[in-house]
Amino acid sequence: MSDVKNMAQSKTLWGVIVQLLAMFGLSQGWEIGDQGGWVEAITGLIGAGLSVYGRITAVHKIKVAG
Repeated sequence: MSDVKNMAQSKTLWGVIVQLLAMFGLSQGWEIGDQGGWVEAITGLIGAGLSVYGRITAVHKIKVAG
């Protein structure tokens, strides 16, 4: 069993990516449907929650390229 995992296996990293995409979308005025930005805001919260959950449950280090 390895103590190192690939970056793509990191819940924390994926949560940050989702959160950043939601924030970027809001800043660019992207809207999904007629929800007034609610979908993007909820997506950002999900990304933040996934980041926190991933950090709390992390047991392996992330292998950085190289």
